[in-house]
Amino acid sequence: MSSFSNILVSVAIASVAIVLLLGLINMMRGGSPNRSQQLMRLRILLQFTAIVIIMAVLWWRAA
Repeated sequence: MSSFSNILVSVAIASVAIVLLLGLINMMRGGSPNRSQQLMRLRILLQFTAIVIIMAVLWWRAA
């Protein structure tokens, strides 16, 4: 279970980082403001999901 939880946390954090980088690239290139808004909303959703996953893993390991 420890290996699975490590992978799950890593995937959650990596997905947030990827969307953040895509948003920065879009902004630096002067891309569509609508695309920037979509990426920001997706990043916020992924951050929330990552926090929930991390907290669940910490709770699971403490039990």
